[in-house]
Amino acid sequence: MPPRNPIGHQSRLHRLAAAAATAAIVAAAPAEARVTRIVIDSVAPLAGQAIPYEQIRGRAFGELDPNDPHNSIVTDIKLGADADGKVRYETSFNLVKPVEMNRASGFLWHDVPNRGGAGTLVVEERELGDVGLRSGWQADNAGNTGIPANRAAGTNHWVAAPIAKVDGLAVTGKVFARIVNQGGAASQPLMVQANPVPYLPATLDTAKATLKTHTRETVDGVVTEGPGIAPGDWAFAKCDAGNPFPGTPIDNNPANAPGNLPVHICLRNGFDPKLLYQVVYPAHNAYILGVGMAAFRDVGAFFRHEAADDFGTRNPVAGVIKGTAVRGVSQSGNMVRQFIFMGLNQDERNRKVYDGAWPIIAGRRVAANSRWAQPDGVLELYQQGSEGPQWWVDWPDPVRKQPTGSIFSRCNTNDTCPKVIEHFGSAEVYALKLPPEWIGTAGDADIPLPRNVRRYYVPSSHHGGGAGGFTHMPAASAGPSCPGNNFGRGTLAANPVPHTEITNVLRLAMRDWVLNGTPPPPSRWPTLAAKTLVDANRKAMGFPSGVPGIPDSIFLPENFAFPVFDYDWGPQFNHAEASGVPTNVPPSIKKVIPMKVPKVDADGNEIGGVPTVLVMAPLGTYLGFNVTAEGFHRGQVCNYVGGYVPFARTRAERTASGDPRLSLEERYGSHEGYVAAARAAAEKAFAEGFLLPADRDRLIRQASESAVLR
Repeated sequence: MPPRNPIGHQSRLHRLAAAAATAAIVAAAPAEARVTRIVIDSVAPLAGQAIPYEQIRGRAFGELDPNDPHNSIVTDIKLGADADGKVRYETSFNLVKPVEMNRASGFLWHDVPNRGGAGTLVVEERELGDVGLRSGWQADNAGNTGIPANRAAGTNHWVAAPIAKVDGLAVTGKVFARIVNQGGAASQPLMVQANPVPYLPATLDTAKATLKTHTRETVDGVVTEGPGIAPGDWAFAKCDAGNPFPGTPIDNNPANAPGNLPVHICLRNGFDPKLLYQVVYPAHNAYILGVGMAAFRDVGAFFRHEAADDFGTRNPVAGVIKGTAVRGVSQSGNMVRQFIFMGLNQDERNRKVYDGAWPIIAGRRVAANSRWAQPDGVLELYQQGSEGPQWWVDWPDPVRKQPTGSIFSRCNTNDTCPKVIEHFGSAEVYALKLPPEWIGTAGDADIPLPRNVRRYYVPSSHHGGGAGGFTHMPAASAGPSCPGNNFGRGTLAANPVPHTEITNVLRLAMRDWVLNGTPPPPSRWPTLAAKTLVDANRKAMGFPSGVPGIPDSIFLPENFAFPVFDYDWGPQFNHAEASGVPTNVPPSIKKVIPMKVPKVDADGNEIGGVPTVLVMAPLGTYLGFNVTAEGFHRGQVCNYVGGYVPFARTRAERTASGDPRLSLEERYGSHEGYVAAARAAAEKAFAEGFLLPADRDRLIRQASESAVLR
């Protein structure tokens, strides 16, 4: 039987947090676990701003003591120890700073890479003299997070972490993967989002695995199974017309990863695009993913606090940093929430690592601390990420019968909780299961925010925001691609409502809050108390019937608003912590927890949240959802992409199409009338603190220069 997670079976989060805090006080002497060495691989100038900047790429080497209470939260950490009892890692980093550090502001942003992606500090922050740090955390060694052959080269971010072993042998366990909307080709790769499933089969014997098909899956978790596929009719292999079944067997030796990924499945009769294929197989390269989370903590602590490493290599920003914030977007924003939940904002010497945290368009915790977790997952069926508390204050979870707790349960015990700013769009509500963060799993009360958290909701916007501008009729296209594992395309045009302006406001707000103690604007989001958060159906929402392109069927439970599933991952998995070892693969669904969604006005645009110019002076209906055009998910919400349905230009056009919404001419009269509405909206958003002066002026100018009603 696989070893139990070190804290996997405690009964209450408060008890865990108190025990960790007590142990941290007892262990007052500096622990040995830390970044022990940094290597600078390259230094290059960075252009684009007035202050001369340079970009330093390198690697950090560190060690963790599995017995240190700061690290024992990590699932399987003792199974990755070297002979001396320490767990070691290597991780990439990228540091951006002014060449002359006397021109630095003293503020450091530690950005969390999204699926290993490269990036740097934006020009606006470099103009302020800020320091930018980006380092690896995702230790699954696959696709964009794969460890390069030349570790001193490349731009993506990775962590070299050990795999779990018992008596020198790699542990084994069940892993699942799904292939959808694929046909024709004889073999297909096993992917999760855009990266390979990171785990290799322990054996190529398909009799030890299962391959099933589904003919249908509803949004609320009802699965219709199709025919199973006999072990002799498929193989872990690559094949094509020139190399037919059984094809060329894959290399499943962990020593050759990531070069042997993705794993491929070859079918004797090829893939049917009308079916979803689900494979469950024994794997044997269980990366200790939480080591990557701890490595990220240690890199942040090193550049904030240390003068030099153990070998005398100087910290390039030593003595300059006055305030810090960790920041992530989408998947990497979910990592920020998981990082805080695990208590990792306190380093091994009991110091706070980050003063601020900014999880952007991220309403859950990433799956990165259980064995066989898939951090690239986006909450499609049977993917982890909604387990345990997603809220910031202690709150009960009676529906799942989990202990009272919060993301802050651990850091509250030792005063290391950061100041948090979070902002979302409506796509997170409809497809990324955000509402429990606001109302819990019972969904019957608004969860209050603590004083150190601000929340901002951008109504009627899709994941990350749209391109902006004041274009009434979008160019003809096939519809936006729906994110996820080959999910499909939307029937509606892309939603243009941007997040650019709120991001510009919150960037400065975070700096001022951390450096000067200036509080950000008051939080804005839909609530039960204000009756702006309602049941997820057309009637409760007040959504108008007959809007072109939006069938009433989209609002049915089987098609709309992805719910949270209370999965049973088995007795060795801690469902409150989202840690330990899942043994029920795929899991059964114990409960379906329905979502609430924002109420809308007569046009179908959402009520509540921060003021935005396009929603206050609309050119159409802006949606946090879209409708899947074709394929396995046809007619369902098209994962987390938004949509847009323009208003008719004239009353005659509206009447001819049966559109219930007023036309542009009926609303604004003329181009000048529309510009006046956009100006009033911009002035309102500026007066309420949600628009910078430069952005206000730019939006008014763009509206004036637009072709609306010309």
